[in-house]
Amino acid sequence: MEFVIITGMSGAGKSQAIKILEDINYYCMDNMPPALLPNFAELCKSSSKEVNKVAVVADIRGGIFFKDLFISLNELRNKGIQYRILFLDASDEELVKRYKEQRRPHPLSTTGTIVDGIHDERISLEEVKKRSDYIVDTTNMKLGRLKEELLNIFVKGSITYNLNITVMSFGYKYGLPQDSDLVFDVRFLPNPFYIEALKNFTGNDKNVQDYVMSFDVTKIFIDKLKDMLLFLMPFYIKEGKSNLVISIGCTGGKHRSVTIANRIASMLTAENYRVLKIHRDVEK
Repeated sequence: MEFVIITGMSGAGKSQAIKILEDINYYCMDNMPPALLPNFAELCKSSSKEVNKVAVVADIRGGIFFKDLFISLNELRNKGIQYRILFLDASDEELVKRYKEQRRPHPLSTTGTIVDGIHDERISLEEVKKRSDYIVDTTNMKLGRLKEELLNIFVKGSITYNLNITVMSFGYKYGLPQDSDLVFDVRFLPNPFYIEALKNFTGNDKNVQDYVMSFDVTKIFIDKLKDMLLFLMPFYIKEGKSNLVISIGCTGGKHRSVTIANRIASMLTAENYRVLKIHRDVEK
């Protein structure tokens, strides 16, 4: 039996996640007290009806009962029930924005602000996040992208590394992305902006991609960048890094950076890394 425990930050998308798993034939239960996990797992395992895939949400809404989680996890192991933990996360800024848009109180902010509640919850979930099998950062994810991510993990089995990688193109004229971990400047490449037939297209268009990739310097750069990134990724994972932002910049963020970001994102995806692609300034 496949047993999935969904947890993580309030507002990060756990309700959407369990609906997605329900759509792909998981037997789902939301807001389960952690102390009931072992009994529930055994009930599903011994049911007269065949239950092969189970997903439950256990989170901070359980209040003091959430402290029973690690006891229950050990009990599951002792009973021979294998489980996987999916942890959904998002930036503090995004979580505050979501709560304000929904006009809902944070479950831990009854006597304080939303920011206080998020801070307290992050501390409470620190240990379970470390023990999670998958960490998905939904900060920049729409529902369709979250569904694709979960299908990659639980259906295709193509996600094997617990590292969220964001590959972001940007324009230097609009400033550096503040959350960048690695920044690469591709303004040394020939600029399609000065080609009249290409200036109104972007790096998402094949004619611009063909132009940028037609130069030997571009191919050499891609090869060297690929070698460096594939060398670095295992060490980031070993050190426990769960989120990595790779930013690719050109002058305006429309042509060269978008082309290179698309190539790097495709390359990392082909290596079974979890990749989110963002073109920050392509529409400016």
